[in-house]
Amino acid sequence: MAHILEGQVLVNGTDIWKEYGVFLTEEKKGGRDNLNAILAPSKTKAHVGVDIREENGKKYSSSLTVVNQEREVTLYFAQYAKTRTEWLSQYMAFIQFLKTGERGWLNVRFPSLNLTLRMFYVSSPKLSSLTCLWKDGVQAGRYKVTFKEPKPVI
Repeated sequence: MAHILEGQVLVNGTDIWKEYGVFLTEEKKGGRDNLNAILAPSKTKAHVGVDIREENGKKYSSSLTVVNQEREVTLYFAQYAKTRTEWLSQYMAFIQFLKTGERGWLNVRFPSLNLTLRMFYVSSPKLSSLTCLWKDGVQAGRYKVTFKEPKPVI
C-alpha cells in the first residue's frame, strides 16, 4: 500500500502517509469530493458600481480588476495503523500537526496536480471509526478537515 500512497500529499514538506498513516479518501466509492474541493475556483470579490437614479442599471469602471475571495477547502482523510495505540497516537499527532503548522500555516502540496495550497486549519467536525477502537488490532478511521485558503491560487 505504501508504494501507492507515499508522496501523494505533502504538508509543509512532510509526507502524511509515511509520518502519520494518513491519506486522502472519499466518502463514497467513486467519489471525487477531494478533487472537486481542491480544484474549485474561489468566488471573486464584488465590483463596486455607482447606481445613478437617472440612468438604467449601474455604472462600472471601464476596466474591472478581478480579485479572489478567500475560500474554504474541505478534504476527507483516512488513517490506518496496525494497532490501536499506534492509531490513537498518530491521529492525535496529525490533528495537532494540522492545527499548529508552521506558525499556523500549512503548505499542502499535491505533486500529481503540481499544485500547492497555502492554508490553515479551521475544524475537523466529524470522525468516523471504520474499526472498533475498543478492540486490539488493525485500526482505521476517516474524517473531514476544513481549511481556509486566504489567497486562493484558483
